[in-house]
Amino acid sequence: MQFFESTKHFLKNEPTPIERIVTPFQRFASEKAAGGIILFLSALIAILWANFISYESYDNFWHTKFTIGVGRYSISDSFHFWINDALMAVFFFLVGLEIKRSIVLGELSSIKKAAFPVMAAAGGMIVPAVMFISLNINTDTVVGWGIPVATDIAFALGVLSVLGKRVPISLKIFLTALAIADDIGAVLIIAIFYSNDLMLNNLIISFLLLGGIVIANYLGLRNPFIYIVVGCLMWIFFLKSGIHATIAGITLAMVIPLKVKINPNQFFHKATELLDNFKNENTFHQSKGSLGLTTEKQSATLEELVKHTKEVESPLQRMENNLHHFVTFVVLPLFAISNSGVIIDSNVTSIFNNSLAIGIILGLFIGKPIGILSFSYLAYKTGIASIPDDIKWRHVLGVGFLGGVGFTMAIFVNGLAFNTDLYISTAKIAIFIASILSGIFGYLTIRMVKGK
Repeated sequence: MQFFESTKHFLKNEPTPIERIVTPFQRFASEKAAGGIILFLSALIAILWANFISYESYDNFWHTKFTIGVGRYSISDSFHFWINDALMAVFFFLVGLEIKRSIVLGELSSIKKAAFPVMAAAGGMIVPAVMFISLNINTDTVVGWGIPVATDIAFALGVLSVLGKRVPISLKIFLTALAIADDIGAVLIIAIFYSNDLMLNNLIISFLLLGGIVIANYLGLRNPFIYIVVGCLMWIFFLKSGIHATIAGITLAMVIPLKVKINPNQFFHKATELLDNFKNENTFHQSKGSLGLTTEKQSATLEELVKHTKEVESPLQRMENNLHHFVTFVVLPLFAISNSGVIIDSNVTSIFNNSLAIGIILGLFIGKPIGILSFSYLAYKTGIASIPDDIKWRHVLGVGFLGGVGFTMAIFVNGLAFNTDLYISTAKIAIFIASILSGIFGYLTIRMVKGK
């Protein structure tokens, strides 16, 4: 009797108990602000752990050794390493997919489209870097100039999404394009300025593997397993080359196919034909209401439909969609928890007498909005670019402040720039302060804009 009661959910198309539990989480995950909220909570957990439980336990945990492989064909390193060098390579792979899609088909696909956000991004990188360098010139902290250059797209878009209908669609597009252009700059900075002594032989092997992917694309191979295997091998050789291993993710993304096998019109006609065949095959085996089995012909039709569904979507788009939630809700939160733990004591105010901290705070909180607003205005006045009709200059200033939310990328560059605990901790606190101020001022500036 209990069995028949449980089937009522299916027969009446009512949500099952598990669906009632999962649905709120699915709705939350679909919200653009979700990534920023999870990142914030992850950073908060790390700070509470380090300050109110034990910094020693926090530090020891993330430096616990973890081995992947067997014998001489293994890599043994800390959890911190596997997150910062391996999982973050997946993050950079996703960033690379977004960059390629934007350059080929999206916001950066033409000079006219790209000029406004690219100029804004250039200003948002140059001005903070100049500010930081001018305050740290002739000191050993000057190497951290790349820290205030970076923008955290998850946080920035999260703040923007909270404003809802107050934000014109074109402003969201502008911020996304600006962040992607900023990511390109950040990746180049990491590859050029924050890599170790170059081991050319390993780098050559990495690019030979990349060439193999290009050949596979030419032959029409689209199986994701091939890209995963070659990508892992590339990561190993990049790791041993002296160039930061995360750059392997960006490099691999550039050769992921964006072409589809069939276009949407072809898919529509094929899908319609297959669905008609499925409908006309009315014989069900052991069927009753919503319970039953499809015929062999219907099963074959469904398999054919799945095949064409994959063919109408490019490997790049499919990988981007599949990786988005993993990166947003696994990779970046783990990165935030493992990198945000810092002791905040009564001497925290002393950082305002520290050129490293002041350089980061001024670079992100002041330099970003000045650079983004001034360079985009220069592009507009010189005729290089035009500002969308529904965007006001106060909107651009607000986006400039949001660009100062450095967080993930800034902390990542901080780990590459310094190996001294004092500098790393000081920089983290400065990043937190600047990011919070930038987020608040960005939100208020855009909120106060009247109309659209």
